[in-house]
Amino acid sequence: MGYTIKQIAEALGAEVFGNADLIVQGVSEPADASADQLAMAMKPKFADDLPNGAARAAFLWEGADWQKMGLEAAIVAQRPRYVMSSLTAFLDPGQGWDVGVHPSAVVHDTAQIGADVTIGPLAVIGAGAVIGARSVVGPQCYVGTNASIGEDSFLREGVKIGSRVEIGDRFIAQPGAIVGGDGFSYVTPEKSAVEQVRQTLGDRGDAGAQSWTRIHSLGAVEIGDDVELGANSTIDKGTIRNTRIGAGTKIDNQVMIGHNVEVGTDCLFCSMVGISGSTRIGKNVVLAGQTGVNDNIFIGDNVVTGGATKVFSNIPAGRVMLGHPAMKMETTMEVFKGLRRLKRLYDDVAELKKTVLNQKQSK
Repeated sequence: MGYTIKQIAEALGAEVFGNADLIVQGVSEPADASADQLAMAMKPKFADDLPNGAARAAFLWEGADWQKMGLEAAIVAQRPRYVMSSLTAFLDPGQGWDVGVHPSAVVHDTAQIGADVTIGPLAVIGAGAVIGARSVVGPQCYVGTNASIGEDSFLREGVKIGSRVEIGDRFIAQPGAIVGGDGFSYVTPEKSAVEQVRQTLGDRGDAGAQSWTRIHSLGAVEIGDDVELGANSTIDKGTIRNTRIGAGTKIDNQVMIGHNVEVGTDCLFCSMVGISGSTRIGKNVVLAGQTGVNDNIFIGDNVVTGGATKVFSNIPAGRVMLGHPAMKMETTMEVFKGLRRLKRLYDDVAELKKTVLNQKQSK
C-alpha cells in the first residue's frame, strides 16, 4: 500500500516540502533508493549519494536545499537521527505473528494472560506467570513459575524468563536472551587458592586443590519499565537479594550481568560487556563494547568507558575512563603515546650507552 509523504511527516511531527501526496513503499540509503523509496539522506555527506539512486523523495536535515538535489518532495527534521527513531517505529512491519495463543503453546491453568496477548508456537508459560496486555511472547519462549512481564512487552524467538523474575512495561528482549539463570557462585570447604590470591594479589600460599560446591540463587531479577535486552545476553538471579536493572536501561547483544548486580536508570551497555557479581552501577552510565567490570565495586552516575576498558576499582561519578586497567581517558591516551615512543627511547638509550662506552675506551 505504501504511505504518502504527508502521512509519514505527520506521524513524525516533521515538515513537508514539495509533493506531499507522493507515495513511497519504504526507506533506503540514498545510493540504493528506488523511485518508490524514501532516501535517508540525513546529513550532507549522505545526500552526495542521491544521484547514484533513483529517489524522488528524501528525509533531510533542516536547511537542506531539496530542490537543488532534484527531488520532488522532502521531509525535514531539526534533529533527523532522533526523528529516525519514530520513523523506523512507524514503518516497522513486525514479525507477522497472529494475536492469540498458538495451539502448540503450553500455558498453565494458573497463568494470567492479559488482553490481546500473542503467544507463539511452542512457547511455555509456567504456573502463576503473568503476561501483561498487548505483550508478545514469541516462538519457543519460556516464562517461568510466578514470573511477571508488564504490558506492551515483546519477547523475540527463544527468550527465557526464569521463575519469580519481575519485569516492567514495554520490555523488549531479542532472540536467545535469558533472564533469571542461577548466579555463578561456588565455594570450597577450606580457603581456596582463588581467595588467597585475591587477598595477597599473587601469593596462593599453601592452599591445595579442592572441589567446588554450588551456592544456590534464592533471589530473582527485577527489571524496570522500558528496558531492552540484546540477543544472547544474560542476567543472573541474585543469591539472596534480587539482581536489579533500572528503568530505561538498554543492553546490547552478548552482555553478561552477574548475580546481585544493581544497575541504575537509563544506562547503556554495548556488546560483550561483562559485569561481575554484586557490582553497583549508577544512572546514565555508558559501558562501551567489551568493557569488563570487577565484582563488588561501584560505578557512579554518568560514567562513560571506552571500548575494551577493564574496571578493577570504584569509579566516581562523571568520569570518562579507558584502558587496562581503567584510568581517566586523557591519562590513558598519554600512556598510549608513551608506548608508541618506547622503541625510539630504547634506541636513544642504546646509542647513549654506545657513546659513553666509546668515550671510556678512548681514555
